[in-house]
Amino acid sequence: MQELKRTRLVELFHMPVKVLKNEGRELRIRVIDGNHTELQMFRSRLNDRDDVEYANYFQKHPDLDDPELYIRTAKGKKADKILKDICSEITKEFSNIKL
Repeated sequence: MQELKRTRLVELFHMPVKVLKNEGRELRIRVIDGNHTELQMFRSRLNDRDDVEYANYFQKHPDLDDPELYIRTAKGKKADKILKDICSEITKEFSNIKL
């Protein structure tokens, strides 16, 4: 039986994105090959923050279209910075998991 290699879980995740709109308080990105599990995690964490007015993801056709994540922040906050902060938090959480 082959022994499983210990791998940092973070190294398994790769999420290419295309920026559709980045205008200060508003950010809309297309997540290439994204799925509901990943996007729900981002949506939930974003909406839990006081500096985010609204966050949601949309997918037109599940087999044909990549989903899009939309973020609108409170006045004076930058959406791209908040998304980067969320990514850092998630990375830290997952980096402690060992398989």
